Amino acid sequence: MSNANLFAALRAAFPADLDACAIECADGDALSYSWRDIERATAMLANLLLSLELPAGSRIAVQTEKSVEALMLYLAVLRAGYVYLPLNTAYQAAELEYFIANAEPAVLVCAGKHFGWASKLAFQAGCQYVFTLNEDRTGSLLDRASFMSDQHEIAAKRSDDLAAILYTSGTTGRSKGAMLSHGNLLSNARTLKDYWGWQPGDVLIHALPIFHVHGLFIASHGALLNGSKMIWFSRFEPRAVIARFAEASVFMGVPTLYVRMLAEAALTREACAPMRLFISGSAPLLIETFRDWQQRSGHTILERYGMSETLMLTSNPYEDMERVGGTVGFALPGVGVRVHNDAGELCAADEIGHIEVRGPNVFAGYWRMPEKTREEFTADGWFKTGDVGKQDARGYFHIVGRSKDLIISGGYNVYPAEIEGWLNEMPGVAESAVVGVPHPDFGEAVIAVLVARPGAAPEPAALIAALKSKIANFKVPKQVFVVKELPRNAMGKVQKNLLRDQHRGLFA
Repeated sequence: MSNANLFAALRAAFPADLDACAIECADGDALSYSWRDIERATAMLANLLLSLELPAGSRIAVQTEKSVEALMLYLAVLRAGYVYLPLNTAYQAAELEYFIANAEPAVLVCAGKHFGWASKLAFQAGCQYVFTLNEDRTGSLLDRASFMSDQHEIAAKRSDDLAAILYTSGTTGRSKGAMLSHGNLLSNARTLKDYWGWQPGDVLIHALPIFHVHGLFIASHGALLNGSKMIWFSRFEPRAVIARFAEASVFMGVPTLYVRMLAEAALTREACAPMRLFISGSAPLLIETFRDWQQRSGHTILERYGMSETLMLTSNPYEDMERVGGTVGFALPGVGVRVHNDAGELCAADEIGHIEVRGPNVFAGYWRMPEKTREEFTADGWFKTGDVGKQDARGYFHIVGRSKDLIISGGYNVYPAEIEGWLNEMPGVAESAVVGVPHPDFGEAVIAVLVARPGAAPEPAALIAALKSKIANFKVPKQVFVVKELPRNAMGKVQKNLLRDQHRGLFA
């Protein structure tokens, strides 16, 4: 039986010339890494993990800044047969404490500057090992791995074996861990390789974070499975990225990155001429951005749709048909996507309903949440995305809203219930409502509207400062408003649509 380990498939796609450049760092020390470097480093890191004699299925939690070594660590976890758990670098101690308690990782890898508090949380929760990994290739992880053999036999895995857990917040309560298998990840990577027309000689500009689906899986797997070089940016810098279009062919970004590049005079048709494909996802692309990019660059952005639980499920076409702005294209080959109304019936063309999906890309369920998993699947096995949309007469899917009240700011998911939970515990706050409003740069900005307790006068700036010490900065409201009462309907439910309308022009 062939080995279904995702790393085995990625390794098999390495080019014959292992000394060719695989990753070139575009900032910092301008280093380059060969395919042989990836082979050797992942073997050494895998051997380090194996030397710890961890139980089968152990989770390896990682909260580090973006680096090539961090990508190699991810590949090494796959290679060794363990489960990768990426954590947003913006998460604060209270958030990390929850993830460690819930996932019970055997190993935590963190930035050296966070070792003091992160290791304390980890050891208190029973995590056995804590290593450090820094942006400048220092840290105890690499120190220990340097003594390991650079020969390693890839761990044998079945297609349905767990490869990664991605935490995705819910609309109520705390985050849920979406369990993704080797088969989920590999099937989606192979589908996208064909659908997006990856070609020999393609070069990817990698300017996304590597703690979520877009940067870690869609971008990295795409390049690795095609044996393509990556031009690696540890942080997105619009002018520097545009300057590298001359040496590349593929770019993937969230809408915010496209907005920022459009603000640069260097973005011209001439600068973009060498490029083959621009892909956008993780948040809705405004039709203005879609059209402005067409005009300025001469390219039409390919918008697609996915989520942590399903990876990619739809995409605008690469060729043969038109890429339509304001849509997320068609269901990918082998993936079923349907729109159901409240009665559970299939919607007619252009009728708005609930989007559901099934296919080899769809996750197995939520980590240690069997009841929640059952709730999120229909009786006939389709996953309820929680998104509201429609399929038009030509077959293109449109996302029109989010039934789970999700805010997407700068490509990052923000769930109001989580922020409201923090706010409602703060001194002087009786209740709060968090909504997203249009923002020219981030797509949506988070704002909070709250009611004070009798006799109290909570200060918005102080509340924002307090939140910044507790949660990731992208979740912190840009503005807080104190009102006498929140608008409610006859059932007593807060009417967030009225709050959104009231503050719609706040950042215009």
